Amino acid sequence: MNEPLQHYLEYKHRMSYQERHQFFNDIPFADLVDEWDTLSDEQAIEVFVDLPLELKTDLIPELSYQEQEQIISGLTEQSKKKLFKMMEPDDLVDIMQTVSKNVRDSVWENLSDDAKREMLFLLRFDEDDAAGLMTPRFLAVQTHTTVGQAINFIRQNCNKVEFLFSVYVIDRLERLTGFITIKDLLAADDTALLGDVMVDKVVAVYDDTDQEEVARIMETNDLASLPVISHEHILIGVITFDDIIDVIREEQTEDVYRMGAMSSSQDSYMRNSIWDLVKMRVPWLIILLLFGTISANVLNHYESLLMGAAFLVIFMPVITQTGGNAGSQSSTLMIRGLATGDIQFKEVWTIMRKEISIGIIMGLITGVVIIGRSILLPPGVGVYEGMVIGISLMLVVFISNLVGILAPLLIARLGKDPTVMSAPLMATLIDICGYAIYFETARFMLNL
Repeated sequence: MNEPLQHYLEYKHRMSYQERHQFFNDIPFADLVDEWDTLSDEQAIEVFVDLPLELKTDLIPELSYQEQEQIISGLTEQSKKKLFKMMEPDDLVDIMQTVSKNVRDSVWENLSDDAKREMLFLLRFDEDDAAGLMTPRFLAVQTHTTVGQAINFIRQNCNKVEFLFSVYVIDRLERLTGFITIKDLLAADDTALLGDVMVDKVVAVYDDTDQEEVARIMETNDLASLPVISHEHILIGVITFDDIIDVIREEQTEDVYRMGAMSSSQDSYMRNSIWDLVKMRVPWLIILLLFGTISANVLNHYESLLMGAAFLVIFMPVITQTGGNAGSQSSTLMIRGLATGDIQFKEVWTIMRKEISIGIIMGLITGVVIIGRSILLPPGVGVYEGMVIGISLMLVVFISNLVGILAPLLIARLGKDPTVMSAPLMATLIDICGYAIYFETARFMLNL
């Protein structure tokens, strides 16, 4: 257990109410989150109850859904009401969408009427869309409002929102028309109308925009907050940077898992049970195993060729490994480019022309290297046999590079996640193609 938390649990009975709150305020929030896993279920509830209310509302969204369930189940009805009243609606929605039915019912029963209305509004939207990330608590004023009136409005209502970077400007039908930063608002003349001093070129997203696109837009435009509008351009919510950081982390984690041929998980490695980790890995492992058996069929098909040219067996691993590496390199470049928006499907012919040249050059270089190595170093083969191996490798590298480029582009074009062309899957597919190219080239050159 972390020393500060251990110290607290041992000596809390000697601390006054104010000393307890000051103790937790002195612990960096990141350290508190990192060390929470060291507490048992009973200790976690005990410590959580003693936290200052603001710290509770910051901490609980950072915990796993199992930990959230444990804590909520251990709180009194009064404590639940106080906690939920202070929490942001988007954080409450996240809890409602992940915890079990019993805990979800407990959360709902302890919400205020206003919070319930917010929940019902937010729960209409998909959690992976922009509206699923937004908070409905924002400040907006109409175009005919003066700067002085807007400042008074902000002063009276600023405590109702989590963050305040900009004030959004709407028309009489609540359609988004512009925004003004707090700095520009304070610098403007009190009698000026917001419609005259606002920025009318505002970056916004529709409620059904995918969260990955939302993250890309906020990153590209360096935004701390992003308004969400309906397809009628009515302002319905705001996404803040803290929610996007969570999205980026989740999406990157999901991509890394897929690149490693695993299912994604909401929890960290240490929070997952052995069975959870098995379930993450074994489905893709079975898929790759079954794909891999196709290689055995290919080898069986060329059994007579292998009997007549045994030297081909020696260099089989080199051919497939190099082809797999080339394919993985090119697919990684494409997947990353698609994720950042640097590459678009409409540029496919430009990409193809570039990658054909790259594939030819890489094929020639690796082919020359393997010819020299196979002739000059043990086990050593003849010049003609070395040429067979080298030309085969040139073709495998060239084809593997094209497969690695085209597969993610086509999958993205179909609206699917290109990370399904993970490195293990790419390597398995290229093994199959590589064997076929290797043996057909050898058959043609050796007249077998």
